[in-house]
Amino acid sequence: MSEQAILSEQTIFRNAKLADGSLADLFVTGGRFRAIAPAGKAPPADFAAIDPADIDLSGQLVVPAFVEGHIHLDTSFYGDAWRPHIPCTNGFDVRERVAFQARNLAAAAPMAERAKNQLELCVGNGSLAMRSHVMVDASVGLRHVETILAVREKYRDLIDIQLVAFPQSGILSSPGTAELLDEALKLGCDLIGGLDPASFDRDVNGHLDVVFALAQKHGAGVDIHLHDGGALGLFQVEEIAARTKALGMAGHVAVSHAYGLGDIPADALAKAGAMLAAAGVAIMTNAPGNHAFPPVAALRQAGVTVFSGSDNIRDSWWPYGDGDMLNRANMIGYRSGFYEDRELEAAFDVVTHAGARALGLADYGIAVGASADFVAMPAQHVPEAVVAVPKDRTVYRRGKAVARVGKMLGVSTSY
Repeated sequence: MSEQAILSEQTIFRNAKLADGSLADLFVTGGRFRAIAPAGKAPPADFAAIDPADIDLSGQLVVPAFVEGHIHLDTSFYGDAWRPHIPCTNGFDVRERVAFQARNLAAAAPMAERAKNQLELCVGNGSLAMRSHVMVDASVGLRHVETILAVREKYRDLIDIQLVAFPQSGILSSPGTAELLDEALKLGCDLIGGLDPASFDRDVNGHLDVVFALAQKHGAGVDIHLHDGGALGLFQVEEIAARTKALGMAGHVAVSHAYGLGDIPADALAKAGAMLAAAGVAIMTNAPGNHAFPPVAALRQAGVTVFSGSDNIRDSWWPYGDGDMLNRANMIGYRSGFYEDRELEAAFDVVTHAGARALGLADYGIAVGASADFVAMPAQHVPEAVVAVPKDRTVYRRGKAVARVGKMLGVSTSY
């Protein structure tokens, strides 16, 4: 596209209420914020000359598009037949849940169709950046990765998607998985995942050796599922942080779930927070209903990047999930005992700016030069948005409306 053509794609969004309560006009050129000025101020000269589109937001709150930091596009049954939840026989057990998942997936609708349903749900609610874990093991090979890579390509103009090659059945306990993870990164996955090095593979060093060696080989980030609680979970967090620091990977490593951080004494948590902040390891939590989860306020105070995601949406792990990260902020605030405005703003940050930091998004936010990916909704301010979770939202991708009131605007990709 020529420079003149890009310049001609200009829109003024008038009377946007910003997070600080001020009214502003947003000037968008070629999908990016060209200028942000107090409402009513004259636009840049070239806007007046080109006669841009003009949209009055009428005082709606404008916030950056949400960041869906942890999801599983390949294993959701959203939009498919209802799958009754199967309880574990003796408390939560990752291996048993993986077995239930394999049984359910064998009878599910085509993966691309289910992934499409889930993507459109998330975009409809305002998420325009996502990190999805995609299963890689000896039973499925690279089939899931190949399918989700194709789905990502079809939706690239609507949402930015990072993919994690995820060893759902372990690495050392699933022969051939290390080689498959290597191939998945060659195919186009952005990060290497892991799963409970101690309790699943029963070899913390061996598991992490594979994960970090592949990360170094491919220049990839790391995002490890860690469900182990208490001292065992904390030990693995310490090992991950030590490797991150030693390899100079600050800002490129995350631990997802990290339940162990939610059930250790306060003094141990304080030490863990300082360690994670110094190493540059982010923590993902979805504030699950039946598990201890990382204390958001304490970790943030320590300087740790805490972000969030839906995790599972109507799959073999639980029947919940609505793909709405604003509702997830509400959930995090509720479970964390957040009541004051500053605390509600922190819950909102977890699903927006903190998520952007964890995913390494360089051009995020309502700021000059950033991509014009934003959500407009009827709310006085961010704290009200977190508690009210207004559904009457319009989602803008690069300055163009792509969804309204939870529904895509005629841009669905068929399979």
